[in-house]
Amino acid sequence: MSLWSKHAIFEKHSLVLTVGILIVVAIGGLVEIGPLFYLKSTIETVDGVRPYTPLELAGRNIYIREGCYLCHSQMIRSLRDEVERYGHYSLAAESKYDHPFQWGSKRTGPDLARIGGKYSDDWQRGHLNNPRSVVPGSVMPRYGFLESAPLDYAHIQEDMKVLQIEGVPYTDEMIAKAKDDLKVQLNAEDGATADLAKRYPKVAAHASNGAAGPTEQDALVAYLQMLGTTVDFSQFNDKANWR
Repeated sequence: MSLWSKHAIFEKHSLVLTVGILIVVAIGGLVEIGPLFYLKSTIETVDGVRPYTPLELAGRNIYIREGCYLCHSQMIRSLRDEVERYGHYSLAAESKYDHPFQWGSKRTGPDLARIGGKYSDDWQRGHLNNPRSVVPGSVMPRYGFLESAPLDYAHIQEDMKVLQIEGVPYTDEMIAKAKDDLKVQLNAEDGATADLAKRYPKVAAHASNGAAGPTEQDALVAYLQMLGTTVDFSQFNDKANWR
């Protein structure tokens, strides 16, 4: 019997063809899924990745609320042009505490994965108030209302408790001190964040722009300014992985 004759069995009998398809799919599925049963984690461990501070978390909530992710992704792909423009390509570990993550697939504006520290707080505030004042060709709408909008952080501890349940390593101490930590991070005096840094390494202090208290702009700027700043990418030398 020729090879073609053996194959004809599948062509002539739908039941045999169905069984053959199921067997092939099952083998393929086992090859793909099998390794996940003995791997401890599918996300590599990277030094420096930490949960968001209460102020940064509040800013992230505003970022999501305003739909910023619709125009800005937070995923640098391992393509030469992207790496040379934005910095080291994104690592899965950088987003392991993000619920939901902000990778995205569309860019009307630049990727923000490494925006932290690239510009000053004043630049970020000016850009939010009037994007064209710092980027003449920008099509981004103005978010000047954030400058005077009081930050509602009454439920920040509840937000952290939910994230704790989802696996973010917030301790009970972090949650208990959340409101105080939020205020401390908005104190730009030298040494003001020393105690806060024990819980959140590499935390950056910011000056509040609101006389009556924290504003939504304060929180959003704090969030933007930490993106891409926690991991030391100088330890990575993997240009061979660029495509």
